[in-house]
Amino acid sequence: MNVGRVVLAVGLAMMSVSLPAQSPPRVAESPRVGAALEVVRVWLDAARDYGQLPAVSAAIVHDQDTLWIGGFGYADLGRKVPAGPDTIYSICSISKLFTSIAVMQQRDAGRLRLDDPVRKHLPWLDITQVAPEGGDITVEGLLTHASGLPRESDHAYWTGPVFTFPSREDIIAQLKNQKTLYPAETYFQYSNLGLTLAGEVAAAAAGQPYAALVRSQILDPLGLASTFPEMPAEHRGGRLATGYGAIARDGTRAAMPFFEAKGIAPAAGYASTAADLARFASWQFRLLAKGGTEVLNANTLREMHRVHWVDPDFKTTWGLGFSVARVGDTTFVGHGGSCPGFRTQLELDTRARVATVFMTNAQGVDTAAFSRAMYDLVAPAIKEAVKAEGPAPKPADPSLSAYLGHYATGFSGEVAIVRWEDGLASLWLPTMDPKRALSRLRKTGEHTFRRVRDDDALGEDVVFEVGPDGKATSLRWHSNHYRRVR
Repeated sequence: MNVGRVVLAVGLAMMSVSLPAQSPPRVAESPRVGAALEVVRVWLDAARDYGQLPAVSAAIVHDQDTLWIGGFGYADLGRKVPAGPDTIYSICSISKLFTSIAVMQQRDAGRLRLDDPVRKHLPWLDITQVAPEGGDITVEGLLTHASGLPRESDHAYWTGPVFTFPSREDIIAQLKNQKTLYPAETYFQYSNLGLTLAGEVAAAAAGQPYAALVRSQILDPLGLASTFPEMPAEHRGGRLATGYGAIARDGTRAAMPFFEAKGIAPAAGYASTAADLARFASWQFRLLAKGGTEVLNANTLREMHRVHWVDPDFKTTWGLGFSVARVGDTTFVGHGGSCPGFRTQLELDTRARVATVFMTNAQGVDTAAFSRAMYDLVAPAIKEAVKAEGPAPKPADPSLSAYLGHYATGFSGEVAIVRWEDGLASLWLPTMDPKRALSRLRKTGEHTFRRVRDDDALGEDVVFEVGPDGKATSLRWHSNHYRRVR
């Protein structure tokens, strides 16, 4: 069913929802970008099935436009609720980005400094410092995870089956029984306790409760109506996905209990959707490009994206709240999230203005690998489309549609025939490295292609058999027959 430019596709076998969105013509109309986005969809659908993930929601953003957003599988397996762009997931530690922005808003308003001792704002911070001569725990140390604080408040909230998170009062009361791990500004130690205290600092500086502060100063101004600073109990049984554990040895995933992060909410309590996280990414690209102030000053956001901490082993770098990672020639900023029953990832390449969002309602999932694989498939095509000059590229050859589909021998996995660049490619499934798993195919005769090597030399034949309707029913490769399975 087509409604304008919005397409809802719900497949019986894969239960997916995909929404292509408006984008600048150069990018949105590029056949190569379109092909890359379709490969992402095909790969995510297969990865969800082979990985036995209950649901996946994901998005790919270029600047102000969500080029692709979709959902696969079920937000609740028992009730067969399809996942989509507006399915709500726990985003757990991605919460830290919103808390850090709240802190920097207060810094810019002159209500705190990054080098302030945390006790200046939280006089109740009654934790024992193992090396007081090492200096104060500062606000910046909280945001860079270099405060020397332990990872957690001294409560067993990551322990199932109940996952009971402490209240704000419980956290404060237990501080007197805790001590720091290291002198301040010595090592990186990821700390949910630290970012929880950062939320308390922002609230104290603003003179406003934390949840009200972030709602009025960040979420509402950015139009993030489906983002919540605590798990939204009112959406249970509806848009809020049910979380599931990692695959057990018997091959099953157990449903996880509903949880609320309570006092830990500034570090791990938020819930959101793929659509809202895509908007959050676009806001950052917009602010960096336009300058000025929109919720936050543009230079402050740049400051947050820069490296402020390098661990002594030079393997860990961190900004102000943001993870900062250098992969090859690309710098990614963002954060991942992991809470009972949920794993999520948000990553931005601010230079290319490309962001990826990946969300699933299951544990035991490498969300960073999914996010980077999505980027690797699409970013080169986006960069090419942005740089392109002259007339718009020619549309893809429609005759190639006859060969698109999934084929299998019954021996191992399957091969998807997909559009890629200016022709076709094979995509071997399952894989967690879809770009590497692609092999270009060049048409050399009627229903006949040859594999293209990395050096552009032609390899073996791939020959399709076509039915009366003109669509391929099988293919022959290395003398083996692959029948179409979808």
